[in-house]
Amino acid sequence: MARTPSNMMPLGTIAPSFSLLEPSSGETLSLDSVKGSKGCLVMFICNHCPYVIHLQKELGKLSAFLPQGLGIVAISSNDVEAYPADRPELMGEFAKANGFEFPYLYDETQSVAKAYDAACTPDFFLFDSELRCVYRGRYDASTPGNDEAKDGEDLLGAISALLAGNDVPENQSPSVGCNIKWKQ
Repeated sequence: MARTPSNMMPLGTIAPSFSLLEPSSGETLSLDSVKGSKGCLVMFICNHCPYVIHLQKELGKLSAFLPQGLGIVAISSNDVEAYPADRPELMGEFAKANGFEFPYLYDETQSVAKAYDAACTPDFFLFDSELRCVYRGRYDASTPGNDEAKDGEDLLGAISALLAGNDVPENQSPSVGCNIKWKQ
C-alpha cells in the first residue's frame, strides 16, 4: 500500500458536479440529488484499502447525520481491472456490511476523482449548503497500526460545526491512505 496524503482542495472551492451509477440500485445519482439542506460530505473510498477498512464501521456511523440535513455520498474511483476487489458488483455488499445508509457510487471514468483532486482512500470533502468546501482532510489521526483512537475528531468536529451554523476551523490536516488506483 502506497501511503499517500490528500491534495487539500482550496477552501471555498465549489463542489464539482457529477452524475454517477450506484451499482446496488442501478440508479444514476447526481450531486444535486445527494446533497442535503445544510451541506454535503463527499468521500472517496474503496472496498480493499486497509485505511478504509480501518474506518469502515465509523464511515457507516456517519449515516446518523443524514436526518440533520447533511447529504453524504461515497465514491469509488479505483481501476477495477487492476483491483477486482473494488468491482461495482461488490460495492453494495461492502456498503450493506458497514451500515451505509448513503449512496456508494462508481466513478468508472475517474473523472469525478480528478475533478475533486482526490488522491487517496479515504479522502473527505465537506461542503456547506452553497456547496463551498469548508473542510477537506482526515477523519482523525488514527491509521492502521498506530495507537490513536478512532474518534473522528477532525471530520466529526467539522461536521458538527457546519450543522450548528458555526465556522469550521481552517487548520486542517490531510487525509492519508492508499493512492487512488488510476487507470493506465
